[in-house]
Amino acid sequence: MSLDANVKAMLDQMKAMALPKMWELGPQAARAAMRLRFPGITETPTGPITDRTIPGPAHAIGVRIYTPLSATSTVLPGLIFFHGGGFVLGDLDSHDDLCRVLANESGCRVVSIDYRLAPEHPFPAAVDDCFAATKYVAAHAGEFGIDASRLAVGGDSAGGNLAAVVCQLAKGGGPKIAYQLLIYPVTQLGAPVDTPSMRENGKGYFLEKEGMDWFTKLYCPDHAHRTDPRLSPLLCQDLAGQPPAYVITAGFDPLRDEGKDYADALDKAGVSVTYVNYPGMVHGFFSMRALIPKAREAVAAAAAALREGLARTA
Repeated sequence: MSLDANVKAMLDQMKAMALPKMWELGPQAARAAMRLRFPGITETPTGPITDRTIPGPAHAIGVRIYTPLSATSTVLPGLIFFHGGGFVLGDLDSHDDLCRVLANESGCRVVSIDYRLAPEHPFPAAVDDCFAATKYVAAHAGEFGIDASRLAVGGDSAGGNLAAVVCQLAKGGGPKIAYQLLIYPVTQLGAPVDTPSMRENGKGYFLEKEGMDWFTKLYCPDHAHRTDPRLSPLLCQDLAGQPPAYVITAGFDPLRDEGKDYADALDKAGVSVTYVNYPGMVHGFFSMRALIPKAREAVAAAAAALREGLARTA
């Protein structure tokens, strides 16, 4: 297994720039740096995009609604999307371009959720917001132009964690979720992680072990919560009945093995799951499509799987 040439060029450039690490900057400065390094808003053509708020458990939650460019119906399948960023970084803007592409290529109306971030709002604030948002969108599907019987959740990294957790919570009395799209998800955040991928890829491949430790400390400072499945969905003891899943990992990602472990656990529980690993990629590659052609292929494949998965529920 070797790094994709485009990924290597990007990592070499980042190393030459000697940029400070996130944990050296602190949350506020790291957020500003992320906005500068990875501006998410683009001019990717799409249908109407609407910003609004919906009720949340603590305050109103901002959402951004994307309509596919080729939409021919007022009622579409839906994807509720939770952005990545370690539960500390990211917002509606950071994943704007990815949501545009997912909407266009899947045919879904995408609803991106601006959940509360740590350390200002530690665990379980993000979970509470995402589950509340999912319940609201499902209950008001017609208002959003979404077919409630074809509703998916998804997200990347921390957002993949939140999508998996929302599916688990929904089983206990939430809305019917037809599909889950988990993009290099965090699945075991609470306990020390000593997987081969964390040892092999924990330094020098974009996301680093020290960064994950920093995210964990900020998101869940209370060790009493570290065994909660809402923090680490891999700890869930009963995954039977979960929605069909499409799980993506990257070969040089510290989180590769826990993503694979979650896919395997779903499969063992009888859940229909498609697992796809991209050997030459690093964590976050879905947001690097401008630099990495393989990333564009991966996003297109994920969108196609989402489209087909929701079509089967129609």
